[in-house]
Amino acid sequence: MKRMFKSVALAAVMVVLACGVAHAAGDGHEIPWMNFFLRVLNTVIVVAIIWKFGGKAIAGFFRGRTDQIKHELADLAQRRKDAEVKLKDVEKGIANLEAEKAQILAEARSQGEVMKAAIVAEAEKKAAQIKAAAEMAAETERKVMIEQIREEVAEMVVQTAASIIKDKLTAEEHQKLVDKYVTKVVLN
Repeated sequence: MKRMFKSVALAAVMVVLACGVAHAAGDGHEIPWMNFFLRVLNTVIVVAIIWKFGGKAIAGFFRGRTDQIKHELADLAQRRKDAEVKLKDVEKGIANLEAEKAQILAEARSQGEVMKAAIVAEAEKKAAQIKAAAEMAAETERKVMIEQIREEVAEMVVQTAASIIKDKLTAEEHQKLVDKYVTKVVLN
């Protein structure tokens, strides 16, 4: 409040001094001091009434505006700090971009090598399975072929033996031979 009173008093003194300077520069007429004093008093009364009834609202407005400006400045300062931090992070990211790129490529290569090894191992496993299946099929086919050859040879031996026996064996010898083998089969 004292500060306000000092400001009003200083303003009044400046007005009086300005009038004095204007009078000195004038054409020599005298200033109606009583009229001037009443006008200044009237202005002071109007300002005092405005201050009395609206002073708190006006002061609150300006104080609130000051607080709002301080808050906005603090907010802007915080935003600036945040932006600087983000800028530093981006700059670090850009600086580390080559390193990250090399790391990503190395990881991709190592994953590729692992996948390649897995594919090769799987292919070798499948090839071994196919080879084993082929060997088994070949063994089975060989056994079948040997059995067929044996049957053919046995049949040829039987035909040759039958033809030899037919030529050399008489009917009586033939009957004895049949009886002999029938007896062997029955006893076994």
